[in-house]
Amino acid sequence: MTVRCLLVDDNLHFLTAARVLLEREGVAVVGTATAAADALHQAADLRPDVTLVDIGLGDESGFDLARQLAAGSDPAPVIMISTHAQDDYATLLATSPALGFISKITLSARAIHDVLAGGGPAAPPVSEPRGR
Repeated sequence: MTVRCLLVDDNLHFLTAARVLLEREGVAVVGTATAAADALHQAADLRPDVTLVDIGLGDESGFDLARQLAAGSDPAPVIMISTHAQDDYATLLATSPALGFISKITLSARAIHDVLAGGGPAAPPVSEPRGR
């Protein structure tokens, strides 16, 4: 089954590169957004299977966006992404509604599938299971 993904990042060059990479690997990138308001609108309209959210969205917080997405009706899982190491955000990741974390350097269809399956090195260590 093809995963339908919404990409949210304030860097247009990254959005373009990530879209090309993921689509080449079989992920359907159904939308891209550079700001929280647009991401919320697209998530409601497109109903992706997963939303990848950059932790730093310019003046906005990716963690705040993840909470807003999770509060929506029938929310898709959120995976946080960043150029920074997962350890830099361990506490914030553990308390966020995000399903996991993927470094932008290791972003791939496989990494997304691993986090969605609840395993793999991309998922943050948590003491309790996380769901949709």
